[in-house]
Amino acid sequence: MNVENLKNNYPKLLSHMEDSGYSKGYIYTFRREIQWIISEAGLRSWECYGDVYRDYQANSSHHDILEKKHAVIGAIEQFDLHSRYPDSKWHSFKARGSYPKLVPEFKSLIDYYGKVARERGKKESTIYMESHNASNFLFSLQEAGINHLDDVTEEAVVSLFISQDGKRLKGHNYRKCASELLKACIPLNPDACRKLLSLLPATRHTRKNIQYLTLEEMQRVRNALDDMSNTLTLCDRAIGKLALYTGLRGCDIATMKLTSIDWDCDIIRINQQKTGNPLELPLAATVGNAIYDYLTNERPSVENPSLFLSLIGPYRGMDPNNMWNVSARIMKAAGIRQLKSERKGFHIFRHHLATTLLGNGVTQVVISCILGHSSPASTETYLSADFVHLKACALDISRFPVLEGVFDVE
Repeated sequence: MNVENLKNNYPKLLSHMEDSGYSKGYIYTFRREIQWIISEAGLRSWECYGDVYRDYQANSSHHDILEKKHAVIGAIEQFDLHSRYPDSKWHSFKARGSYPKLVPEFKSLIDYYGKVARERGKKESTIYMESHNASNFLFSLQEAGINHLDDVTEEAVVSLFISQDGKRLKGHNYRKCASELLKACIPLNPDACRKLLSLLPATRHTRKNIQYLTLEEMQRVRNALDDMSNTLTLCDRAIGKLALYTGLRGCDIATMKLTSIDWDCDIIRINQQKTGNPLELPLAATVGNAIYDYLTNERPSVENPSLFLSLIGPYRGMDPNNMWNVSARIMKAAGIRQLKSERKGFHIFRHHLATTLLGNGVTQVVISCILGHSSPASTETYLSADFVHLKACALDISRFPVLEGVFDVE
């Protein structure tokens, strides 16, 4: 492995990290790692940075240590090979997903789909999800010995969705992603894509019941957010109250700007990440006070338009992926929902707001406006927990008395 470029230029990397506000300890970790790689490169049979990491794997089984090593070595590789500086994003030298394993014809389908999807204005997150599932679909065919679309059989396709004993293996979303890929790729191979589309089995679109917060859990959350003696930061409290009292999505909270708060009019103004539509909500006093406390007592004094920043330098806007961690900390402080099977994300706060409004007789159209839904029909998913109106639908069985002993079991 040639490390001459790294040897000559790594001081630029360290200088950039100092200027960006990285901690001295983190910079020291990079310096030590780089110097070790340079000194050992001529003595070991490394061919790539993946080999460097595998040396650590051979000598350590501690997950946390290996994760940190992976992140640092991945960032060093990005700088050495691509002149990219650290940006707090995960850089992996490991091949992920099925795409790298696909034969050229199948890879070309995924590439073409991505091009068409971007031209049609699909979100990158949607393109990634559909490409990932479609790659898995094609790789499964490939593992069955099929390397060309023209060779696909009905038996091979159906076996991916239903086992020989009739058990369902894949669901509606998996089929939908495969369908989106094939529809987009019809111009590449019209006959084969249309044939494969016709072979996809029909699947039922089902939705699991959404977990909901009980009244006791909600009170515990409120108490935790107001209790200044627990370990929650002011940032956690401000984010938590935004989620609790406005029902905003976590991604929308993470991307809020300083200008999103109109203090004079007590209004929150955002552009929704999911739909791109603008949304205005009233700024409640308890939410405004929590945000003000965070701004004046905890937010780093840096020139950054984002409302919520990382608490450790370099200070950047909050990553939407960190919202789950904030919610989990709030749940832990409240002493609720600590089992692995229990939902902990902020969407459960959004769900609670919707069901509370429904229970109080607010119309679905108004609730859709508050939640920023593009269609009132989106609110229907919350009806399963509208216990006030569900109970009103129950039939009175007092006119049909059950005789004593009818259900006795010997």
